Amino acid sequence: MVSTVFSKDFRRYWLLALAAVGVAIVLSACNPQFYRTSAAQVPQLVDFTLSDPKSFNYALINEDPNVASLMYEGLITENGLTGAVEPALAESWKISDDKKRIEFTLRPGLKWSDGQPLTVDDVLFTYQDIFLNPGIPTDIQDVLRIGKSRVFPSVRKVDDRRVEFTTPEPFAPFLRTLGLAILPKHILQEAVKTKGSDGNPLFLSTWGTGTDPKKIICNGPYMLDGYATSQRVIFRRNPYYWRKDAQGKAQPYIERIVWSIVENQNTALLQFRSGGQDISEPIRPEDFTLLKQEEKRGKFKMYIGGPRPVTTFMAFNLNQGSRKGKPLVNPIKSKWFNNVKFRQAVAYAIDRDQMNNNIYRGLGALVESIIMEQSPYYQPPAPEKAYRFDPKKSKQLLTEAGFKYDAKGQLSDADGHRVRFNLITNAGNTVREASIAQIKQDLARIGMQVDLNPINFNTMIDKLDNTLDWDAYLIAMGNSREPNSGSNIWSPTGSSHNFNQPSLPSKPIENRVVADWEAEIGRLYIEGAQELDETKRKAIYGKIQQLAHENLPWITLMNARVMAVVRDRVEGVNYPELGGALWNIQDLRVVD
Repeated sequence: MVSTVFSKDFRRYWLLALAAVGVAIVLSACNPQFYRTSAAQVPQLVDFTLSDPKSFNYALINEDPNVASLMYEGLITENGLTGAVEPALAESWKISDDKKRIEFTLRPGLKWSDGQPLTVDDVLFTYQDIFLNPGIPTDIQDVLRIGKSRVFPSVRKVDDRRVEFTTPEPFAPFLRTLGLAILPKHILQEAVKTKGSDGNPLFLSTWGTGTDPKKIICNGPYMLDGYATSQRVIFRRNPYYWRKDAQGKAQPYIERIVWSIVENQNTALLQFRSGGQDISEPIRPEDFTLLKQEEKRGKFKMYIGGPRPVTTFMAFNLNQGSRKGKPLVNPIKSKWFNNVKFRQAVAYAIDRDQMNNNIYRGLGALVESIIMEQSPYYQPPAPEKAYRFDPKKSKQLLTEAGFKYDAKGQLSDADGHRVRFNLITNAGNTVREASIAQIKQDLARIGMQVDLNPINFNTMIDKLDNTLDWDAYLIAMGNSREPNSGSNIWSPTGSSHNFNQPSLPSKPIENRVVADWEAEIGRLYIEGAQELDETKRKAIYGKIQQLAHENLPWITLMNARVMAVVRDRVEGVNYPELGGALWNIQDLRVVD
């Protein structure tokens, strides 16, 4: 499954959840059918995930999938079909004429999953004490920084149900930004205020995966009910969730959701075909024909949308800094990676048509921009400037950059160093593993030696975020119709600026270098968020895409179409173009 890091607004990947009310359950990992035949006999839905959660703390989660997507809501949300902003915890809002203030009115009678009232004070606490707290290193701060000064908005309580956000200048994406989850003051306030022996708030170690799941308080449709490492995550319906249907019946309808933690997508496919799962999403292209043939007999339906709302890419480690005097990247390799002709040569050497035919079974879509195709700001390069497969062009660029070939066709730099580097991706994702295998073959044609290293997803994220011990990686990053949702990726100071990770107080880097084009992309992201005229905004994001295309911090590859299979017993699925069979989880029912 795929889900989001921040909110339904920011990382729109689709949630699935369910749980049994007041019933202790024990599941057997070796018998998938047990998930639906527990003694409780409550309506439940079974999905899968490829990795264990790293945290239960919403503010500190930076991986995908994550449990928060089922457990929390913000003031607003996005409609999965239309992308329109819709009320969530806030029943309404109004924007001032100068576009600098938004006043929200909360729904009456909101409650936390422990039955305590959810109030404006929780909203203030969440933003002032957690999201905007300099002592809490959360990625969320990146998307809340505004303008060239990178200042935060201010938040004030108007009355018991109204809260007002004020920005120092007009900020076009601000309303959508406020889909960030609201967290419980009565539970977390003490952990925020109290510091540990290391001088940091205890909040940083609060609600880790070792916490009793039943003690995690939330406001979304589901709450945690159980977690067994490398086996399963269990959710149960939040009895205090605010949504009700037209007849006044409490939602969601499904009582329990189980995420079966599997080691790879092959196992996930076997479990679905054997009846152990109710949904499998995303579907790999190589599984499409098989599942389509089994659709009627297997009593499930296949859903197909457009290209996945992610950008799949390969990137090199461009960080030229050091830690404690030791270069983060081998200086020899760093010189290659930071040569734009080297990166362009790699882009021309990758045969994306072959990747589509062999790996994506013809169901892939070429990724030609860092902004997704469904965004109104999408502007791909002109065909003559696109990186189409051209090994001859690759070799020409490398020769121009001072690289040399020996009699065996092996590539070396001007100083005689053989061009060889490591390429990592997350193990278990067979499409990505096949993609790096093809890239290895493609780059061998232009004399490069690529060493492949599929690793555990959480280990890879640690390398990207913390140790910075990597040469090149292949991954997909979530995308949105609103480009500013990626500002923490493209700002040179953003915590997700992985190709040239910034220095942080807790992880200092000496002598980091920011390229002119890199700084300009960051500046344009600020300008794009400031601009309210849509024509001018589109022009700004056009410049961003042009700079990214020319300088290739990301070498974009192929995306699969969004596809899912869902058991017929699950009713109410309304599959959107951007995918996500369970985006409207509160409306779904299971019928046996």
